[in-house]
Amino acid sequence: MTTVSTKPYLIRAIYEWCVDQGFTPYIAALVDGNTRVPPGFARNGQIVLNVSAEATQHLVMDNEGIAFSARFNGMPHSLFIPVGNVVAIYARENGHGMAFEVEGAETSAEELEMPVSGARPMSEEGRKEKGKEKNKEGGKEPPPGSAPPSGTPPRGGHLKIVK
Repeated sequence: MTTVSTKPYLIRAIYEWCVDQGFTPYIAALVDGNTRVPPGFARNGQIVLNVSAEATQHLVMDNEGIAFSARFNGMPHSLFIPVGNVVAIYARENGHGMAFEVEGAETSAEELEMPVSGARPMSEEGRKEKGKEKNKEGGKEPPPGSAPPSGTPPRGGHLKIVK
């Protein structure tokens, strides 16, 4: 008898917790040949996605992957993230959630520039540069379905890495 990983169940549980609390669920994932995301939105082999009901259509989270449709720069795209590629799921508002070991990958979650608290702190110089960028943009939030800037940690929170 084969055992199904607990990872897809934990992803769905954290997603439901975010929704129940009124938070915006985000996932961070590795992008490889098995991942279907719009070209040009992945950075450093990873992508961060808003998976809230407002940002997605036809969201399906099963034991194999996360599939949904979303708009990027006004264009609709179908996305698929294999469960094995999910690095973290967390609430954008406070950073609470869960990080995972990437299955079958040589890169660990700690080595990625994940936009989650505790994964890789941003240097003081990076924070200053980020503040300059935000002021140039007028402090606008990214549109639904789009990835936040790489390396931007959510406010507060800690993620536990699950193996």
